[in-house]
Amino acid sequence: MTSTEEAEIALQDHAALWSTGDVPASDVVNAACDALVAGVDSPGLRMLAACTRAEADYDVHDLLPAALDELGLVFYPVGSAAGQEATVRVLARHVLTGELTPREFAFRMHQRHGHELPLVERLAALDDEYDMLECGDSAVSQVDAEVTAEVTAEARRLAAHPTAPADPTDAAG
Repeated sequence: MTSTEEAEIALQDHAALWSTGDVPASDVVNAACDALVAGVDSPGLRMLAACTRAEADYDVHDLLPAALDELGLVFYPVGSAAGQEATVRVLARHVLTGELTPREFAFRMHQRHGHELPLVERLAALDDEYDMLECGDSAVSQVDAEVTAEVTAEARRLAAHPTAPADPTDAAG
């Protein structure tokens, strides 16, 4: 993968995370700057990268859709179901790269979606198992390792799915 491809993926990931409130708008601007440095370029991307931290909270909402469209990337509207699913997949990849622990991944998915989002239902159940382990006995470490292995396998499954859904504008709720 070239550095431009990696930068585009990072920008897409930050856009998805921003759409669900997992990262601030300034992180999207930083990803836009990184993309420019890596050789990705478009007028909208330059405008997005030019935002200051103070402007980011106000301007990313308006600038991001055009910048992503110019690059052939997907914009996930704030609160959209497609954005939620994209964020799940981004965080699953973070588990596989070691940026997020399996325990934290299961916890965050359970906390954010409960047992309501079919995509992460298994993670919510595994988070429940982690919670039960905290009240357990001396055999906990073996079971903990098994649950961690299951969460990691679930992260692999989620990360393997396509990153762009059929309808990214599907609103949540």
